[in-house]
Amino acid sequence: MWNPQKQQYLKVSIKDSFGIYNHCFREAEIESDDDDDYDDDCKKSSTDEGTAGREAMATEEMSNLVNYIQPVKFESFEISKKRNRSFEMSSFVETKGLEQLTKSPVEFVEYNKRQLSRIYPKGTRVDSSNYMPQVFWNAGCQLVALNFQTVDLSMQINMGMYEYNGKSGYRLKPEFMRRPDKHFDPFTESIVDGIVANTLSVKIISGQFLSDKKVGTYVEVDMFGLPVDTRRKALKTKTSQGNAVNPVWEEEPIVFKKVVLPSLACLRIAVYEEGGKFIGHRILPVSAIRPGYHYICLRNERNQPLMLPAVFVYIEVKDYVPDTYADVIEALSNPIRYVNLMEQRAKQLAALTLEDEEEVKKEVDQGDAPSEANNEPRPTPAENGLSHSTSLTTKPATQVVHSQPTPGSVKAPAKTEDLIQSVLTEVEAQTIEELKQQKSFVKLQKKHYKEMKDLVKKHHKKTTDLIKEHTAKYNEIQNDYLRRRAVLEKNTKRESKKRCETGSPDHSSTIEQELAALDSEMTQKLIELKEKQQQQLLNLRQEQYYSEKYQKREHIKLLIQKLTDVAEECQSSQLKKLKETCEKEKKELKKKMDKKRQEKITEAKSKDKNQVDEEKTEMIRSYIQEVVQYIKRLEDAQSKRQEKLVEKHKEIRQQILDEKPKVKTAALTTIVGVTYAMLPCQRKSSGSTTGETPVLLKPDPAPAEVDWNLSIDFSGNLSAWRKEIPAL
Repeated sequence: MWNPQKQQYLKVSIKDSFGIYNHCFREAEIESDDDDDYDDDCKKSSTDEGTAGREAMATEEMSNLVNYIQPVKFESFEISKKRNRSFEMSSFVETKGLEQLTKSPVEFVEYNKRQLSRIYPKGTRVDSSNYMPQVFWNAGCQLVALNFQTVDLSMQINMGMYEYNGKSGYRLKPEFMRRPDKHFDPFTESIVDGIVANTLSVKIISGQFLSDKKVGTYVEVDMFGLPVDTRRKALKTKTSQGNAVNPVWEEEPIVFKKVVLPSLACLRIAVYEEGGKFIGHRILPVSAIRPGYHYICLRNERNQPLMLPAVFVYIEVKDYVPDTYADVIEALSNPIRYVNLMEQRAKQLAALTLEDEEEVKKEVDQGDAPSEANNEPRPTPAENGLSHSTSLTTKPATQVVHSQPTPGSVKAPAKTEDLIQSVLTEVEAQTIEELKQQKSFVKLQKKHYKEMKDLVKKHHKKTTDLIKEHTAKYNEIQNDYLRRRAVLEKNTKRESKKRCETGSPDHSSTIEQELAALDSEMTQKLIELKEKQQQQLLNLRQEQYYSEKYQKREHIKLLIQKLTDVAEECQSSQLKKLKETCEKEKKELKKKMDKKRQEKITEAKSKDKNQVDEEKTEMIRSYIQEVVQYIKRLEDAQSKRQEKLVEKHKEIRQQILDEKPKVKTAALTTIVGVTYAMLPCQRKSSGSTTGETPVLLKPDPAPAEVDWNLSIDFSGNLSAWRKEIPAL
């Protein structure tokens, strides 16, 4: 059975009828290119037996392989994990493999920990070209098939990969790609937990016997590995002028600052003629590279060693240290130099400190402050005759040196917050007064005012008609009284004339009694008419009071509801605009971050050209991380701002609901209630119990022609009340 704890990469060359790659013979990996006898034996064997012998070997090896592996169709990573059968193997065409690797890289690695997978070229490669096998090695695929008849860069990397481990055709995968308790993402850009990243520096010094022609030559350096480690044509030296025997390149070293996974990375050094013709190359696993000066013998396209061509290089291999801890590592690697540097800085600072102490001492002496002067630190003699002032000042100096990174670490968040605050805009919730200025709310207020005005006009018309009716009755009673009094006076004169002619006795007392009775009757009718008029007016105004009270109550309900709807509408619109503002802020932040990145790249271009690409790549990585962090902080700030805005919206809506009973009570009590309370008092005060002639109430003027000097309080109060209605 297949043991997932001993997973290996298999170098394969052919495919049998079951779709399983065989690894029994490996093209030329077991043959020695410098062994002529072996070549002769192979030629003789092929001449005698043809291909029958090799086919027999292949059939036997494939048959043995089938005993341990069962080919199955791939369905999904979840189903394969649920089945958990290590003896099953699935085949992927390169396009399908790339699709699975792109969508589920971590699941693909976990799948390869448990069982075998093979990748084969797509059928459209009619030119027998090859894909890059490194892509699938990064995911832990064990069988990566190539077209061996085409010796391109992909095949060269494949040959260089399996040159090691004794050319056995097997390479053990890294431990964390075999252990089930470890998870690995091939697209990671950060350091993998438990793996020490490397820093690799390669300096091309010279070449030896590169070509027998008088041509110019140049060297290219490539790095293949994880996507974060891969760098194509990282270094291209200048072309040597007509010297291919012993060219010398005065080039700065190419530095691969961070190789995340050295066990899967390989370094390729290739030499070309000035026209681009390939001379030779060498592929070296990064994990096998040792520091120092090396002569590297070159290989041809089929990875066969060349006799004379070689390049002389200087290589440095170190553990990767982030820039933040570079000074600390340098101090640990060379502590004597670091201590000497600290002492030198301490002495320089001590000189400045002593001068400051002397100046302070003089000022204290002049200011007559002996107590303060005694508190100043003074150098004290030691046993060896030296002053301890140096030791005293060394400690503050050392503190200054060690505290230098602290301001940077403190200011970094401040700068971050400043950058975020520069793009973050303040959003204030609309107040109740601002909501009342909305068009729909103002329109409803105008409508209510018009309805109330129409109601007042309607009541004014009823009141006018009633007063006209009572005025007509008053005139009728007055005319009847005058007519009866005139008749009575005329009869009295006639009778008195007759009595004078006849000498009859005088009956003036009887006539006076009749006139008094007529006046009393007239007064009683007027009082009854006035009381009736007052009662009818009171009923009419009570009716108006209740109708206006009901209408005002309905208006308040509608206004509160409208104000609530307007608040919700405005608040939802404000939240929608806030989302658009958040997107604009993110774009603005990215724009500023990109501007800073371009400035850093421009500064880096002024440095060594060989380090520009490395620094540029590092800047891009750090830029992506910074952008992600900044965007996250900006989103946190935006979410807090939105939460505050939502809370403020809730408070405003609650204020509207809380003010509803207050507004309702105030409007009905202070305006309508006071008027209604005065009606009974006006009625009592207007009543006449004496014998004086009562005066009838005059009709109220129209609202458009209000007379504020009315003689009757009842009408005056009504008109004053009407004047207050528009203010509502």
